[in-house]
Amino acid sequence: MKNKILLSLLVCFLFSNTVFSQVNELPRSTPEQEGVPSQAVSALLDSLFSIPQTDIHSVMMLRHGKVIAEVYPEPFKAEYQHTQYSCSKTFVSAAVGLAVDANLLRVSDRVATFFPDKLPAEVSPELASMTVHDLLIMASGIDPDGNLRAENSYWIKPLLAKPVKAPGKLFKYDSLCTYLLSAIVQQVTGKTVFAYLQEKIFKELHIEKVSWEESPEGITTGGWGLFIQPESLAKMGQLLLQKGKWNDKQLISEAWVNQMMHTHIDTGDGRGYGYQMWEASKDGAFRADGRFGQYIVVMPKQDMVVVITQCSNSPNPWVVSRVLAPAVQSGSINLGKDYASLQKKLQSYSYPTISGKAKSNMANRLTGKTFKLEDNQFGWQDISFKQGDKQMTIVITDQQGKRAEISAGYKYWNTIWTASRPPYSMNAQQKFKGIEGDFAVAASYGWTSANTLRLNLQYVNWISALDLTLSFQGDTVQITVHKNYEPDVPQFTGRIKESK
Repeated sequence: MKNKILLSLLVCFLFSNTVFSQVNELPRSTPEQEGVPSQAVSALLDSLFSIPQTDIHSVMMLRHGKVIAEVYPEPFKAEYQHTQYSCSKTFVSAAVGLAVDANLLRVSDRVATFFPDKLPAEVSPELASMTVHDLLIMASGIDPDGNLRAENSYWIKPLLAKPVKAPGKLFKYDSLCTYLLSAIVQQVTGKTVFAYLQEKIFKELHIEKVSWEESPEGITTGGWGLFIQPESLAKMGQLLLQKGKWNDKQLISEAWVNQMMHTHIDTGDGRGYGYQMWEASKDGAFRADGRFGQYIVVMPKQDMVVVITQCSNSPNPWVVSRVLAPAVQSGSINLGKDYASLQKKLQSYSYPTISGKAKSNMANRLTGKTFKLEDNQFGWQDISFKQGDKQMTIVITDQQGKRAEISAGYKYWNTIWTASRPPYSMNAQQKFKGIEGDFAVAASYGWTSANTLRLNLQYVNWISALDLTLSFQGDTVQITVHKNYEPDVPQFTGRIKESK
């Protein structure tokens, strides 16, 4: 009887963990069974992992609706969410399409009519003529202003107060165009874009582990801020590939999906742009595209979806179609040695831990000491250390008094959860608003000399990674910190003294 109870508890735990983790819900297959040579999959991975200044966090490939390959280099995992930057825009486009399908909105509607209380005293003819369509194709006629979100608590009014020139004519990529779309959807539905998508799409696709940043004025940020798992991105890509249909239910009209993945405007460099999606190849592929290389590549001709999350300073989205498309076959392929080699490759990806020694005589002198930091962009106030057998624990206190205790492993990645916020390149007021819960940090350390400690902190459910080098001399320490998305720029460096 006791064993049966334990077994039941175990089954409940495993079931609840599966539901919570939201992974392995899409069907799985082999590349060859779906007509894709393992060699082509391997070639794509080789290309992605060889791009300079690139940290790949996940890759998932689908054909015929089935996952044929996926990789999450250690310490990353399938269940970790990831911030999407501008990849979020494609989801806003879907929300606009839902409102259009429900006759709540038309692409010809004038933007000014939705914000009568936020218009300037004098409305120019150009502002009066700006349409929802113009926002969808990034041709609002307003010059992008990267500081507006950081300098203002309310964004719509100062945005609409800017000069407008020939809306609908010239492509000028601006996340605040998408923010206006998000605000318009909220106006016509009475719900934020996030809540609207939860009801209309996320629920149907069983996407539950998801959140989205919210602006200071209570609007889904739209152009950025979606926080979601790779497999959920793949579900969205598959929904678009299936022209808006999921389990025989039409969630988004086929007509709208066609508009999303149709070139409406030239970006000025020969690339086409649809409704918040980029042309991904000249044979009909389109992609959701976020900063540092967040992609959902939808390839209708090949019946494929490829999802990538990463932190890359030189992303190359064209490599997906260029490598995979020519290799795809119509029927199944016999399994061979290439498949076995691919499986071995998929299991081999791992970020190297810090080299060096596990201990140093300096470590004993650090224990119990707290070092006060100079002013820095991370808001860190002081730092302390505790050396273990094969662990180094660092405690960081920020300017609000919050403590993050991070235990780094020696020659292994040790992952902890912390309420401390990761570094974030987004320059906007109240960033992270709407993102609940703790963040996962995988850490590794090593003493590279008797007085020099190096640590690497991978925020594995965000995008950031920090590399810290600390050189100790008496009661002072020289500290240098680099971020993975600005690897050549020390974030702060200077001598810090032990607190008295």
